[in-house]
Amino acid sequence: MIKIVTVSSKKELASFIDFPHDLYEHDPNYVPELFIAQRDLLTIHPFHKHNTVQPFLAYEGDKIIGRIAAILNNAHNKFNNANDGFFGFFDCIDNKEVAAILFKTAADWLKQKGIAGKFIGPVNFSTNEPCGLLVEGFDSPPFLMQTYNAPYYADLIDGLGFVKNVDLIAWHWDDKSYDDKSVRLLNALEERLKRSNIVIRTINLKKFKEEAEKLREVYNSAWDHNEGFVPLSDDEFDYLAKDLKLILDPDFALVAEQEGKIVAFGLALPNYNEIFQKIKRGRLLPTGIFKLLFGRKKIQSLRIYALGVIEGYRKMGIEACLYGTIIKEYKRKGMKQAEAGWTLEHNDMVNRAIEAINGNPYKKYRLYEKQI
Repeated sequence: MIKIVTVSSKKELASFIDFPHDLYEHDPNYVPELFIAQRDLLTIHPFHKHNTVQPFLAYEGDKIIGRIAAILNNAHNKFNNANDGFFGFFDCIDNKEVAAILFKTAADWLKQKGIAGKFIGPVNFSTNEPCGLLVEGFDSPPFLMQTYNAPYYADLIDGLGFVKNVDLIAWHWDDKSYDDKSVRLLNALEERLKRSNIVIRTINLKKFKEEAEKLREVYNSAWDHNEGFVPLSDDEFDYLAKDLKLILDPDFALVAEQEGKIVAFGLALPNYNEIFQKIKRGRLLPTGIFKLLFGRKKIQSLRIYALGVIEGYRKMGIEACLYGTIIKEYKRKGMKQAEAGWTLEHNDMVNRAIEAINGNPYKKYRLYEKQI
């Protein structure tokens, strides 16, 4: 007998967060999310000020066998003039009946909220956060802020009548596979940009709040035509920036600036999943905090997290300068692996540029949809 529990208490929320640790206990590629980060995401994140998230757990007896969250994203619906609902945080044993009950529960909750459009996911909570179901590339752990799931998930979701909305591509390099043409041309490219009064510099951490305000405008402008994009509110961007500041390496946090106006930025992050994979059940206490503190300088991989240029400044060489500077620092620090992504499968301009520097499309994530 399968029982669905609507998560409402702290204890139920902890069980919701912890379920994947048990499900993937013997999977060598699984990386636990930090408990405190997941708890805050599901409770105090600014997303909740204007939107609603309802987690559910599936039980068989006293054993948890699945989880899902129904997500009412009012910002998405307003921005896109839509009436869609979303699902996220989906994890489940390999059982079609359990999956069907979880998805029906989430869909019914959304219908009660007046949703009558598409049912889209997985997103945690939107494409601004980790999203997509891994459908290719199960032979290595995910990089920082990327999703992970077992191969059978796709069969479960396909079997419920969902179809592909869009695929998201992650690109990989090892320490010898990248093309360093952009590094060799870096000085010439920077000189050309200077003639337009554009300079590439690192983010000023001493004035981080001021920098973040300018970056928010670039972020919401540079990605506004991306599928599923929803502009971040001021509070949401500040929350994201505050989190990223804790883990960023200033050498990989770059902006392109023209006479005080930031027109582009590129951000690559040390792949903290190398450390998180060793922190049991995502708990920093009592010993996880020491693994985090002492492991930071040993990280050997990098995720190119975001690179955006606002309209009117594209195809000037700014993208190549940002990539070139990141590659130069990656090489100088002796790192071993890098990932860029994700990118939309049909973003030909960006994908061709990544292919040109020998990026290998090694993982694919899928967003699904169906009529609710």
